[in-house]
Amino acid sequence: MTTATEPASGHFGRELRRWRTRRRVSQLELAIRADTTQRHLSFLERGRSRPGRTMVVRLAESLHLSLRERNDLLLTAGYAPVYAESGLDAPELGPVREALDRILDGHLPYPAVVVRAYGEMVSANAAFDVLAEGAAPALLEPPVNVLRLVLHPDGMGPRVANLAEWGRHVTSNLRDLVRRSPSPVLEEFVAELDGYLPAMEPRADHLGFAVPLRLRTRDGELRLITTLTSFATAVDVTVSELHLEAFLPADEATAEILAHRNAARA
Repeated sequence: MTTATEPASGHFGRELRRWRTRRRVSQLELAIRADTTQRHLSFLERGRSRPGRTMVVRLAESLHLSLRERNDLLLTAGYAPVYAESGLDAPELGPVREALDRILDGHLPYPAVVVRAYGEMVSANAAFDVLAEGAAPALLEPPVNVLRLVLHPDGMGPRVANLAEWGRHVTSNLRDLVRRSPSPVLEEFVAELDGYLPAMEPRADHLGFAVPLRLRTRDGELRLITTLTSFATAVDVTVSELHLEAFLPADEATAEILAHRNAARA
C-alpha cells in the first residue's frame, strides 16, 4: 500500500522496474511491446510520470504478468483491480465448472485432475484412483495437494519407479515459476517436495527430467505422459489460475490396463 509520504507513481515505478528486471527485458524492448516510448517508460520508472490505467494494463500484459499480478500492479499505481476473482462456486462460473466436468469425464479411462496454483486439487475424474491407490488418508483429505500426493513417501512416491528423474521434472517446473513470480510460500513448498526425492547421478542413458511417469499399480506398471492445459483467455483470476493435468498412456499395455480398470469401475 502506498504510504502517506510516497506518491503512487513512485511505488508503481519501483514495481514496474522490479518486474522488468525479473523478466530480463530492457526499457526499449518493453516500450516497443507496450507501444510507448523509452523516454516515457523511464519517466514512469523514476516516478516522474503517473501512468493511465490502460497503460498499466498494457505494461503488465507485455511483461506476461498473471491476472493476480496485474491487479497488484494496478493497485500500486492507485487504481482498483480490473480482473474479478470469483469463488469457484459462484453462479457466474457455472459454465466453467460444467465444461471442466465434461473434459474430465471425456478423458476417461485415463486420469485427469484440475488444480489451482501450487497443486491444490479442485476436481478429478474417476480414474484419479490410480494415483491415490494406497495413499495415506491424511494426504487425501480436502484440500488435496496433488503435487504433494504424487511425491510424498506416504503417497504415490514409493510406487514411482523413476521417482528421482520424474520428481525433478515436477520440481524444476515449480522453480521456473518461482523465477518468473517470486513467492516465499512457493519456495518453501519446492524445498518440501525436494526433500521427498532420492539423490540421483545421471547415467550415460540419462534423457533428462521430462520423462514418462512409470507408476506401479496392482494391475501392473503404467507408463504415462502428461499434458498441462491452462485457460489463456480467462479474465477472472480464479479461472486463470486453474490448470488441467491429463495423463495419457505412453504404450499399449498402459492403455489396456487403464481401460480394464475403467470397465471394472463402471
